[in-house]
Amino acid sequence: MRIIILFYLIFLSNNLFSQSLKFDVDWNGAEEYFIGKKSLIIPNSKNFKNNYGYSGYYKIVNQWQDDKIIDQSSVIISNIQYSNLNIEQFSGLKEIDFQEKVEFNLNSSVSKNKIFSFLEITPIILQNGVYKKIESFDIDYKYSTKSKVNRSLTEPSVMRNGEWFQFFVHQTGIHKIDKDFLEDLGIDTDNINPKKIKIYGHGGGMLTMENLDNFLIDPVENSIKVVGEEDGVFNSDDYILFYASGPEGFNTQSNTNLNLYENKISYFLSVGSDDGLRISNLIEPSDDSALTIDFYTNYKFYENDDYNLAKIGRRWFGDRFDFENVKNFQFDIDDLILEHPVKLKITAAATSEIITTMSVDVNSSQLTTMVFGPIGDPILATGDSFSSNINLNSSTANIKLTYNNNGNPASSGYLDYISIEGRSNLNFNNGQLIFYNSDIDDDYNIVDYEITNAQNVISIWNISDTSNVTEISPNQANTFSFKSIYSALNRFIAYDGQEFYTPTIESDNELVNQNLKENIFLNSQNQFEEVDYIIIARSDMLFQAERLAEINRQVNSLNVKVVELQKIYNEFSSGNQDISAIRNFIRYVYENTDNNNSLKYLCLFGDASYDYKDRISNNTNVIPSWNSLNSFSLSSSYVSDDFFGMMDLGEGLMTNSNKLDIAVGRILADSNGRAKDLVDKIEAYYNQDSYDDWRNKIMVISDDVDEPWENIIQSTSNNIADLITENKPFFNAKKILSDAFNQETSSGGERYPEVKNQIINGIKQGALVVNYFGHGGEDGLARERIFDKIDAAEITNNNRLNCFVSVTCEFTKFDNPNRQTAGEYLYWNKNGGSVALITTTRQIFVSVGVNFNLTLENYLFSLDSNSYTSMAESLRLTKIDPSISNSEQRRLVFFIGDPAMKLAIPQPEIIITHINDTPVGEFDSNIRGLDMVNIRGEVLNSDGFILDDYQGELTVTVYDKEIQRSTLGNDGTTDNLGNPIILDFKTLGETLFRGKSSINNGEFQFSFVVPKDVGMQIDFGKFSFYAKETNNLKDKNGYNLSVMIGGINENAEEDNTGPEIELFMNDESFISGGITNENPNLIVKLFDENGINTSSGVGHDIVATIDSEDADSYILNDYYQANVDDFQNGTVNFPLNNISPGTHILRLKAWDVYNNSSESEIEFTVFDEDQDLVIENVLNYPNPFINYTEFWFNHNSSSTLNVTIQIFTISGRLVKTIFGTTDSSGNNSFSRDFFWDGKDDFGDKVAKGVYIYKLSVRSESLNKSVSKIEKLVIL
Repeated sequence: MRIIILFYLIFLSNNLFSQSLKFDVDWNGAEEYFIGKKSLIIPNSKNFKNNYGYSGYYKIVNQWQDDKIIDQSSVIISNIQYSNLNIEQFSGLKEIDFQEKVEFNLNSSVSKNKIFSFLEITPIILQNGVYKKIESFDIDYKYSTKSKVNRSLTEPSVMRNGEWFQFFVHQTGIHKIDKDFLEDLGIDTDNINPKKIKIYGHGGGMLTMENLDNFLIDPVENSIKVVGEEDGVFNSDDYILFYASGPEGFNTQSNTNLNLYENKISYFLSVGSDDGLRISNLIEPSDDSALTIDFYTNYKFYENDDYNLAKIGRRWFGDRFDFENVKNFQFDIDDLILEHPVKLKITAAATSEIITTMSVDVNSSQLTTMVFGPIGDPILATGDSFSSNINLNSSTANIKLTYNNNGNPASSGYLDYISIEGRSNLNFNNGQLIFYNSDIDDDYNIVDYEITNAQNVISIWNISDTSNVTEISPNQANTFSFKSIYSALNRFIAYDGQEFYTPTIESDNELVNQNLKENIFLNSQNQFEEVDYIIIARSDMLFQAERLAEINRQVNSLNVKVVELQKIYNEFSSGNQDISAIRNFIRYVYENTDNNNSLKYLCLFGDASYDYKDRISNNTNVIPSWNSLNSFSLSSSYVSDDFFGMMDLGEGLMTNSNKLDIAVGRILADSNGRAKDLVDKIEAYYNQDSYDDWRNKIMVISDDVDEPWENIIQSTSNNIADLITENKPFFNAKKILSDAFNQETSSGGERYPEVKNQIINGIKQGALVVNYFGHGGEDGLARERIFDKIDAAEITNNNRLNCFVSVTCEFTKFDNPNRQTAGEYLYWNKNGGSVALITTTRQIFVSVGVNFNLTLENYLFSLDSNSYTSMAESLRLTKIDPSISNSEQRRLVFFIGDPAMKLAIPQPEIIITHINDTPVGEFDSNIRGLDMVNIRGEVLNSDGFILDDYQGELTVTVYDKEIQRSTLGNDGTTDNLGNPIILDFKTLGETLFRGKSSINNGEFQFSFVVPKDVGMQIDFGKFSFYAKETNNLKDKNGYNLSVMIGGINENAEEDNTGPEIELFMNDESFISGGITNENPNLIVKLFDENGINTSSGVGHDIVATIDSEDADSYILNDYYQANVDDFQNGTVNFPLNNISPGTHILRLKAWDVYNNSSESEIEFTVFDEDQDLVIENVLNYPNPFINYTEFWFNHNSSSTLNVTIQIFTISGRLVKTIFGTTDSSGNNSFSRDFFWDGKDDFGDKVAKGVYIYKLSVRSESLNKSVSKIEKLVIL
């Protein structure tokens, strides 16, 4: 960017400087934005980045690092130079309603104490029918002198002492609490001093979303009136009066009159040792008043929140217009001053594929017509509003709304709200009257409030500050006046004592003492300790949240605090649900540490929903998230947890300048059981069984090319894989570019069956990261359904859990509880799936996705260093990166999982030292087909020296040379010149050998015979190494790219014998003909004196078929692994899925490296769970026995079984009962878990002879049982 400094910084004071900057936009042609099937053209600038919202807005953005915070009130734009614009050249601009004047915003954003200046400007205006674009402009601004407000750690919460009780209010006004109410709360009124009663609450207004200097960090005590407290006893005729605000009141940030989060508002009543705040007398100022106010603002509204039209965003609508297309609403405005106009506002929306309208009549006169545009992807609803001053001829406004569907019966209109604001005479009628003035400027110091018909008013309260309420008692005259210092914020309430509101009580209203403000910083020794990581959980999930915390304490050495959600609400929003309370609590912790960088991670331990109030069935609003005000567009509306990680002043409104300071993650648990499953997966990620060479693998998947512009999708995926492996060569990238595989046509449309197989097998075998880029949605990936919800839910990859990166549309749109997504199923999968997701929740522009994906990989894989951040921190860094921070769509991307979890990337380094006894640096030959190769190597430390105390196991994979491939152009898509769109790319070579070697004192060696199918061309292959230590949970990786592979050894020894094959199901005790469940595990034991061929030569794969040669075959090459220090023996473990009930024959064919083949087969029977529970092959072994025998049996259940073995004498006397369970582990149908030592229930040896035993098995999940009786002999 070219920024010309016009003036040097001029010193004004110690903290105040002025800057003047000149900006040249430097337009540079056009940029394509891609969404769905659309390609949209918008202007492009060299010096600014685009921020584009489909059918909404177009802005350009720039940012630069700065020294200080900008004073926004000082910002001036000037010297704007324009040129005319032909808007017809830019299809993406045609739907945007451009204004006559430039709109801009320059503010400061802060991330981790770094200050950035962020400029956003609308570069196109429409003046007199002519479109113009900005060419250059000047910006002048000054730095702010405002100092940061620091919170104090020394003030504990008021809730730490005393008795605390919760109650609720539903209306705004003066409420009354009597003795009966207190006793219903659980208070012993005979033993309290009413002077000690206190009431706390901040009312029904939602907390601001913006970060303020001063924010609520404890319940606010309200001034109250306790009638009869003077005697120190709460008598039956004593009572409490207090003002409370209910869940109604207009909120500009959310454009609603109703509290988004609550239908009832929480207040606390406390009884402690100190006297409570009481209402004091209003002291009138002595000076003369400048104005007499005998009127007030009378605000009425009608609003119901019943429908969220698109099931996104935070806007809800009420009355529905369909077949009943006319609705009437009456507003009675007491004492309305007719000479003064009223402000009428109506907002509504519609869902229709054509333009529809809604006419507005007021008192039988047509006023206006609102117009709703048609919907269409990604717009799911459209809205319109009317706002104007109108004159009424009476104090009643009858408003008629008529919805015209223009002949489309599928159309519906919806009312958001109607509000009407007038000026009424300050005349008291009865009950309670709240009065304020919103239309008088603060130009007056002292005013007179004059109330008529005041003879029945017994008191007037100043309720502007509920913690300092004052009152004045009228003199029972018809007209009463009092003086006050004027403020537009002044609010008063007058009452006659005849009508009070009564709060309500719910169960569990007595609260335990709490002190989050202090305890969050204290360790077990009550010493101050900075917090690294906060987990927020609902009360029923605290145990599982604490499990997660302990994992991070042990694995990542973090100071983790688990906080109950309701306790945050109690201290930071007086017990009310409010997302700003959660954010304010985090900000309180963040700001009150010695170093703001201390708090690094936030985990929201629970699912979320677009419905904060449980209006929908099966709601999952466990830990609420932020929802945008835009509630109609899948590309512009979004749900985001970024809100909770923005800590700096002025942030929180989710503008583009707002930057994340904390890495945030969410655990999508909607129940305690789900929470346990998800923490189990996190725990498994760190367990010893998860240490294997899958940690060296990544998998990159792309959509195919249906439209010419989609070529960027597959090329980006290819570039990502190459970028990672070039910078981190120890990774082995599996590229699945859909268009490189054959497309098939089915009744359901085009499909890629081999792509689906490749994805599923790749996930089963394990990949550290799976990255998908392309079209997708809630049901899965790509229009060709290459991976869907069923795949996500059923895939089995225990101990090989990936991080799934999906830059696509709505793959994990988790905030709709009634439509579960593929991303959720993948995360919830108890038998595998993903341990974390970096994933989209709404539609994302492909153009944004390209930049986002490339930037993310840089941070995720730390391409420029060996220091890795957590996955969530990588996402945070991506979102604040200059290449991305211009786009509001970055908010669409979520981190699902533990935000402190890092990718399980092994540490370097493992090297080859010798090949066939020749030092690797001197080895100048090539490795040929049928060569016997011996490799020696070492495990090194970070300084490059051998780890001579390293004991462990090495896994090695030897790859042939890279393979040059091309996409196939399945859809016949061509470029502008008519040429087929084909992408040339390279993939890893075929696997020549995969085996294991023991590591002793940091050294290893292994041998193997190179398959005959090796490529003849001589070029560099790849050795990939993975090592895990025997006694420590530590692993290493390494690679070698310098060994030449190719050619054939013409003098190799002859071998004409195929491999030996043994087949089993589930375990090696399986006997052919036995029973399994529907998901058995195939075990293949292979032996050949020269090793097994896994190089995928034509027709030389390890192939399994079931029942027929024409049936689908399973290629098992990637599942074969040679034994430790033995290249001749190896094993295949392959999970079969959804095998139909009945008897099956599995046939397997395998080849050795000389291309000799052998075949074998095995019979097994699958029983359906709907059939009876079956046990077979019941026996005890050995039999006869002396003092030890095991009980063996096969079964057809995949669930845990309760087993009872009763042993009887021949005469029928019971001598021994054995109880236990057998775990099928998902597919194991054989049990040998029970044994007997020949002793009875009293521990005495039983006599020799023949005994009868009854083996009974019960499945609680199936509610079925079965028994069998056999004999045994004791010698």
